[in-house]
Amino acid sequence: MSSSTINTPRGLSTSQVLESRSRYGENKVEDRSESGFWAAVSGLVKEPMLILLIAASAIYFVTGSRGEGFFMLGAILVISIISIYQDGKSRNALRELKSLTEPKCKVIRDGLEIEILREDIVVGDWLIMEEGNKIPADGAVLEAHDFSVNESILTGESLAVAKNEPGSEVFQGTLVASGRAVARVGAVGAQTKLAAIGASLQSIEEEPTPLQVQITNFVKKMAIAGGAVFLLVWVINYIRTQVLLDSLLKALTLAMSILPEEIPVAFTTFMALGAWRLMKMGIIVKRTQTIETLGSATVICTDKTGTITENKMQLASLYIHAQNLIQAPDAPLSDQAKDLLTMAMWASEPVPFDPMEIALHEAYVNCAAADMRSGFKLVHEYPLEGKPPMMTHVFENRDSERIVAAKGAPEALMAVSGLPEDEKRTIWEVVNVLAAKGYRVLGVGQSSYAEDVFPEKQQQLPFHFLGLVAFYDPPKNNIKAVFQAFSRAGIQVKIITGDNAATTQNIARQIGFEGAERVLLGEELVGMDEKALQDKVMQTGIFARMFPEAKLRVVNALKAQGQIVAMTGDGVNDGPALKAAHIGIAMGKKGTEIAKQASSLILVDDDFARMVDAVAMGRKIYVSLKNAIRYIISIHIPIILTVFIPLALSWTYPNIFTPVHIIFFEMIMGPTCSIIYENEPLEKDLLLQKPRPFTSTFFSLKELSVSILQGLVITAGMLLLYQYALAQSYDERLTRSMVFIALLAANVCLTLVNRSFRHSIWTTIRYKNNLVPMIIGITVVLSVLIFLIPDVTRFFSLAQVSVNQLLVSIGTGFLFTIWYELVKIWRAVPADNQ
Repeated sequence: MSSSTINTPRGLSTSQVLESRSRYGENKVEDRSESGFWAAVSGLVKEPMLILLIAASAIYFVTGSRGEGFFMLGAILVISIISIYQDGKSRNALRELKSLTEPKCKVIRDGLEIEILREDIVVGDWLIMEEGNKIPADGAVLEAHDFSVNESILTGESLAVAKNEPGSEVFQGTLVASGRAVARVGAVGAQTKLAAIGASLQSIEEEPTPLQVQITNFVKKMAIAGGAVFLLVWVINYIRTQVLLDSLLKALTLAMSILPEEIPVAFTTFMALGAWRLMKMGIIVKRTQTIETLGSATVICTDKTGTITENKMQLASLYIHAQNLIQAPDAPLSDQAKDLLTMAMWASEPVPFDPMEIALHEAYVNCAAADMRSGFKLVHEYPLEGKPPMMTHVFENRDSERIVAAKGAPEALMAVSGLPEDEKRTIWEVVNVLAAKGYRVLGVGQSSYAEDVFPEKQQQLPFHFLGLVAFYDPPKNNIKAVFQAFSRAGIQVKIITGDNAATTQNIARQIGFEGAERVLLGEELVGMDEKALQDKVMQTGIFARMFPEAKLRVVNALKAQGQIVAMTGDGVNDGPALKAAHIGIAMGKKGTEIAKQASSLILVDDDFARMVDAVAMGRKIYVSLKNAIRYIISIHIPIILTVFIPLALSWTYPNIFTPVHIIFFEMIMGPTCSIIYENEPLEKDLLLQKPRPFTSTFFSLKELSVSILQGLVITAGMLLLYQYALAQSYDERLTRSMVFIALLAANVCLTLVNRSFRHSIWTTIRYKNNLVPMIIGITVVLSVLIFLIPDVTRFFSLAQVSVNQLLVSIGTGFLFTIWYELVKIWRAVPADNQ
């Protein structure tokens, strides 16, 4: 490889950055899509309910009912404001999430290496690019070390292209496949090659989720049913009355009662605000549809280092092969021990970021007589690769003295060192002793290779085995409780690591991991056929010495077994498995950009315990949305049937409700389902239930049976009250008033009953949800005002009711709703039926 050296790494100054941004613009392409507000308005005018409201309003004005016409216009305004507000709230939550997931990059400015947002890059910036980065702007290489780039997004060619020569061009959107480089930015934003060919990730629309499809199909079916009933009622009324507009108005009343337009609004609100709530907990949701999947997760595959352990590598022990001696690194070191540490340091990155390499650099400084690092330059490197993996670095100084150092899995270094079998057995015994203590063990080797042309593979170099370096990475304090929480929630944990089996088992035993004794190695795994692997993968707790292809096979095998798989990862090599998992989870601090891009969740502080919160939140959102939809369906049924049955059967007062009444019901139902249920707290025993099947649907007959039954029972109550009023010879206005009050009472009671289908109202009433009394209070106050203000009472075609009539109405609404509380007690509803 070649490289160029930057003597004065200053980069742009602050004033130069401002000047460049003013001259060349920001590093972003102008978004030509509609703004959030206008997109919401555009979507609103297409809503069937709004179209029906406008039609009803026009008919009222045409027939001279100006008061009703203006009320409908007011209703249109109120519903529009509520819809736009909810849409805006959802969009703001998603916009905040997007800003947090916006990638960052490293640049050199004023001589300092700093991290900035991609859009803050300017022309002339000195950009630092490392393995796993997506290149954020076009530029030219200034300095490179074993640097190669995958340009498939531009060229379609999947093989990485070497970019080691100074002046080599790099382009926005391409991926760093290996090495490290510094480039001077030449084009940003719309001036980049990627923007010029029109490629933009923003133009890619996400596929609708399974639940979105279910909701869309259900609403479409209800709209078709509403249309059919609308025509039927219109025709029936017109035949009876021969009055066109009045018949149309009655048909519109029924059509309004049938449309469940609250359901898609509730879905959007729940998902967006759910993602926002997770963000506040330190979990960034890149795709809101992931929330659907969280509650169904059955298996979580986790790495060991940095997830189960602290990722605070401390040099714990040395094995000096020449002396066949194990010793502590803080003891007086022999020359051979110092050579071992020195070579381990040279096999590390010159500017280390890995905790083990940082520890090796620190140990070198402590033991070296003189620091030689500034006099040597990295001239060739082999990245970490192989099965098992190793890495090799080649350094030279001005006098052409050469250092060739390697480190990696002990078996990898033994394999390239030509050791006799007895020495290999001795080293393996030492490896097992160190690994049994929970240490992570690396082999170290040195080569005397002097040729100018290096072989393609580092394994072709001749090495001398120097010994072992062992690190201790203690388990996190809370990890045992995290694993226990997953177990109680019915979620299996699989440990997938590149480390050796003994080290991983030791750590697993320390945290009480149940599957510590069931281990499968990567090499064994790749030799298994799919059927054998699928059987084995469910019984295995630890997958050790894993590599990318093996990790991917584990994830796919679990999926083939019907498992919903979550997978944590932080490295470039984790990308394929993260992408394949149902829920890819990247680490926010130590995760590479490739890992973050492939994932659907990011743990901001790398705390695996957050996944317990994420699963709980996913389950809570799903249950709350399910309860909201059940409420919507249950309350819509009595509205529909109370309008339809008197009309269809020509009862004494066929038009018990008009569009005015239906719209009032809609205005109080919308906030109930979207605000109260979304704000419900997490039920304490939610994480003690089994994961729900991912294939479950809200809209099967089994799922809707309870909602339909609730709706039919409330309908029976309303119609019995109607007949009671007739038997008492009440006039139309008084009959309407009693049914109206009863339906409002049923709505309030149903709101409380349907907060949980497992726990009684006496339990849920103690849940902390301040919006429950607020929304119910507003409903009650508005209802009372309708009867207290005479003009409003007349406008709604209602009449004053006596105390006895009021009690009968409220009692009917209450009794024909509260009955389900007895069912909860009698059935003791199983957890998976919630």
